[in-house]
Amino acid sequence: MRKLKWQWGVAALLFVGALVAVFVLAGPESQVGRPNPRQGPPGTGPLTLVAMGDSTVSGEGAGAYTAETNGTNGNWCHRSPNAFVNLTKLTGIDARINLACSGAPAAQVGLGDVKQWTEPSQSAQLAALLKDHRVTAVVVAVGANDDPHFSALVNGCFKAWFSASGPPCSEAIRRSWQSTVDAMVPKVVNALGDIKKVLADAGYVPSDYQLVLQSYAAPIGPGIPENLRTLNGCPFRVEDLAWVSQDAVKSLATGLKLAAKQAGARFLDLSRSGGGHEACSGGADMGREWFTRLTLQLQDLKDLERAPHAVQESFHPNAAGHVQMARCLSEFLGTPDGNAACLTGADGNLHPAPEVTAN
Repeated sequence: MRKLKWQWGVAALLFVGALVAVFVLAGPESQVGRPNPRQGPPGTGPLTLVAMGDSTVSGEGAGAYTAETNGTNGNWCHRSPNAFVNLTKLTGIDARINLACSGAPAAQVGLGDVKQWTEPSQSAQLAALLKDHRVTAVVVAVGANDDPHFSALVNGCFKAWFSASGPPCSEAIRRSWQSTVDAMVPKVVNALGDIKKVLADAGYVPSDYQLVLQSYAAPIGPGIPENLRTLNGCPFRVEDLAWVSQDAVKSLATGLKLAAKQAGARFLDLSRSGGGHEACSGGADMGREWFTRLTLQLQDLKDLERAPHAVQESFHPNAAGHVQMARCLSEFLGTPDGNAACLTGADGNLHPAPEVTAN
């Protein structure tokens, strides 16, 4: 009898010990060993979409720039209320924040001491934002101002138009273009890595947010009426227009897609999004165009500090272009997996076409 009582006592102790182990390991909120799912991003504040990067994101070319980014105290980031981030629609979003700055290189988007038009690191700005915002998506466009120096490329082609006896700009640029794109890739990867670090340091896990890297659209193309290949519109040689739209922008997109893959980000390809809507492609009907033509702010020429920025918004997406980019991005963010390309649909608007991969 004593032996039987001893065995029951041991069994009871083992049972109690097992229960204690279950509660210690699983925690009081666990149900049958299954943790409760996270209810979105951590922290407090409004659910927020954040845009980071350079002029494509800031809204350069879309006009109505905020006063503090339109030359005040040397800040020329040119953030516009017409920028696509302010127009993007995503279920549950309460706030949209634009941290992008015109001309920004990857190093200023990432962490560090690099400034752009007086503004510090965009990733550091993101870290501050996370204190009172819950970020559900971060959209980035960066890289063109690094080794490819895309704006300098456009300027070089502009100069080549003046010298009819000299070679087209693309003749020299194409020789090193791929190497400049290759050199850009790790810089973009580092910037995306810094963004992910900032989010992780704030308690985010990858499932809490979407990180999207997008490429660039070609602002100019070969289908320009001859009377607009002048200072009144788009002063470029035909062969240079073709190279920029058919080769340069596509190679840049391929490099950025690689950067997105290496950084663990989604990729949205805009390299073919502007076809038929480039600057000057509308001829007499500028309303068909999604990019600015050569734009000179005459009033800026009267001010020595503003004069160097008088043509800054030329050959960037205009307000109509940002509407189209916002439409495509909204639909893309609504499908949380995979990559896509923004292409013109049957309705004449941009929509994301999912990437097709071979089995």
